[in-house]
Amino acid sequence: MERLQKIIAKSGVTSRRKAENLITEGKVKVNGEVVLTLGTKVNENDTIEVDGIIISKEDKVYYLLNKPREVIAAVTDDKNRRTVIDLIKDDRRIYPVGRLDYDTTGLIILTNDGDFANLMMHPRNEIDKCYVAKIAGILTPREQMTLKNGVIIDGVKTKRARVKVRKIDKEANTSIVEITIHEGKNHQVRKMFEKVSHEVLKLKREKIAFLSTNGLKSGEYRKLNHKEVATLYSLAKSKGVQ
Repeated sequence: MERLQKIIAKSGVTSRRKAENLITEGKVKVNGEVVLTLGTKVNENDTIEVDGIIISKEDKVYYLLNKPREVIAAVTDDKNRRTVIDLIKDDRRIYPVGRLDYDTTGLIILTNDGDFANLMMHPRNEIDKCYVAKIAGILTPREQMTLKNGVIIDGVKTKRARVKVRKIDKEANTSIVEITIHEGKNHQVRKMFEKVSHEVLKLKREKIAFLSTNGLKSGEYRKLNHKEVATLYSLAKSKGVQ
């Protein structure tokens, strides 16, 4: 048996903290009865209803998508723009793990496994995300070191990053820079380059941990295999140890 809020979070309906709020607000039923007590234990045979919707007991699934530009990394969009969900043929309730900006291309994972998603997104677990940015101007060694050491974004200093200049085009006055971070702040990579006075012209996420875009064209996706999922779990848990 497991705690009710954990079961709700694992289903992907919402986070564990929000699940706790829903319980105390009387919006959760177990076998038709409203449950208000946090920590209530339930088993796999119990019927759990959240805000009028019964949680389905689906098999867990994990997709790796090479997101194109002008696609929203969300389940729905109020402006009727294409979302990552529109690109994957699966009737299950899957959702993206973390963010990837509208104009940013590259890798994003989608799943219906709430525990897995929380592990992947928590900055404490230090899952590497490698981006390749085309920026305006020539990135100097001093600016490169500033990015490596961290910059202040929205009042918080970013953690250390790995930064490598792949190519410099003096004629076009642009640089191709590889940057690896393990946080997920909103527009983080773009804001980091803004801090050293460089505009990001193009941005692609090439890697998540050991996963890469190799073999995946823009808009294509594949299922992660059992070994890949297990390795990601292991990486997150080992790095998250305090």
